[in-house]
Formats: sequence, structure tokens, C-alpha cells
Amino acid sequence: MRSSLNISLPQTMRAWVDDQIARGGYGTVSEYFRQLLREEQKRQLREQIDAKLLAAIESGEPIPVTPRYWDRLSKEARKRLARKRAR
Repeated sequence: MRSSLNISLPQTMRAWVDDQIARGGYGTVSEYFRQLLREEQKRQLREQIDAKLLAAIESGEPIPVTPRYWDRLSKEARKRLARKRAR
């Protein structure tokens, strides 16, 4: 379900938005602002991922991730899932 949002802009900003719409191939002001919001959402998500990656890097000594490691991890995950489903 869509909802409406009204914003007020100074004339100079509105002219700039109109120019961006014409140059960017957007059909409406709404399309342009939806694209801006999607880009901002992606930017914020990238920031969150970067912060989590940095925290992981700084969390301690690295461990080698080999096929054997993945096998053990996978087996442990399946065991935990089976125990959870058995409850």
C-alpha cells in the first residue's frame, strides 16, 4: 500500500530536482525521490555491513577456514537444528 508524503522545497531546490528528473530519465518527482531513498537505504546498509566486518576483523586472531572446518561447522549446525526441531 502506498502512502503520500508532501514536502516543501525552496524554488531553487525544486528547479534542481526538476533538472535532475529531466537529466536522469525519471518520469515523475515521486520516481526520483524513491530512487534517492533506495540509494540512501543501500548506503546505510553498506555502512552497517562495513561496521560489522570491521568488528569481526578486530575481534581476535583469524582462524584458517578449510573444507574440513566447513564440514565440522555444517555437521554441528545440522545437529543443533535437529535438537531444536525435536523439542
